[in-house]
Amino acid sequence: MSLREDAAELQPELAALRRELHQIPEIGLDLPKTQERVLAALHPLPLEISTGTGLSSITAVLRGGKPGPVVLLRGDMDALPVTENSGETFTSHHDGAMHACGHDLHTAGLVGAAQLLAARRADLAGDIVFMFQPGEEGWDGAGHMITEGVLDAAGRPVDAAYGLHVQSSVIARGQFVSRPGPLMAASDGLFVKVIGAGGHGSRPHGALDPVPAACEMVTALQTMLSRRIDAFEPVVLTVGLFQAGTRRNIIPDEATFEATIRTFNPEVRQQVAKYAVELCEGIAAAYGLRVEAHFEGEYPVTANDAAEYEFVAATAREVFGEERFAEMPNPITGSEDFSRVLDRVPGSYMFLGACVTDDPEHAPTNHSPRAAFDDSVLGDGAEMLAELAVRRLARSSA
Repeated sequence: MSLREDAAELQPELAALRRELHQIPEIGLDLPKTQERVLAALHPLPLEISTGTGLSSITAVLRGGKPGPVVLLRGDMDALPVTENSGETFTSHHDGAMHACGHDLHTAGLVGAAQLLAARRADLAGDIVFMFQPGEEGWDGAGHMITEGVLDAAGRPVDAAYGLHVQSSVIARGQFVSRPGPLMAASDGLFVKVIGAGGHGSRPHGALDPVPAACEMVTALQTMLSRRIDAFEPVVLTVGLFQAGTRRNIIPDEATFEATIRTFNPEVRQQVAKYAVELCEGIAAAYGLRVEAHFEGEYPVTANDAAEYEFVAATAREVFGEERFAEMPNPITGSEDFSRVLDRVPGSYMFLGACVTDDPEHAPTNHSPRAAFDDSVLGDGAEMLAELAVRRLARSSA
């Protein structure tokens, strides 16, 4: 049978696996139940399997019947600290944890790709590495797996890497979308502690109040972006955490805030890092206060290799039809640690619509407690990953 026929036959099995995983969401780098279930699903396949030492990762290598390059396919497995309110019949059994970003679909889809490719092992001219990754949601699981050797798991470096991410909204169900170059933003953190001297709220002149200075920093950071960064360079800076004080009539000793920063240009990334810290230091000095401000680099830009993107787009259009693939006009300001892989290996990342309704513009977004994903797209997702591996290996051996 063809990949399309095999993928369609696998669809019910993949949906069942996804729903099992959805009920046992685990957060961070340690996903013992998820790892156990994925290992059981992979056990019948002719794979060389290893697990992580510092995290619950799974690396599985499929040896092709002929020599050739190495292709990596990735699926992330971790959940979010969200209390589910999706209304699904297979809702989370773990209070305070939910697969609100669709990683249960990513995991089941990668298992499906492994099954499809294992059935064609003798015809493959090269090897395939399946990267089952914990800790995408802020834990740098990809970085940990790279440190533990996932990019050399086949005994030689990976030549190309691919992955996909499902979306509960915005993109129509079954639609593949991507773009060449920057696809998702770099993500960094700004951490600020303003240090003063507390006192009575009725006598601010007898204290050193850190709150007004910290508030001024928050607003001045936005002005800084418009005055010091090129207007044609997109930057997002959002202060999501601000903490100070215990009661309204007590001036606290300290005020702290944290911001997330998203950029697409490495030079601009460094400019924001420098200017933001300098601004906070200058405002603190003007108020006679001390400040501890530091910029913490997190994930680089998720950037698709131009040639690999064209290969992905051509594959999607040929396999699923012209109408099933669209090129995104702009990148998005979300971030993704698959950027660590694409920083080292030519490859491409894409999105797959999994909206449960016919109105994706108004559906709950990824990370929402009401996010729901249509697992009828799993067969297509698995087939897409498998097609990319088959065609990429065949291209190199031609």
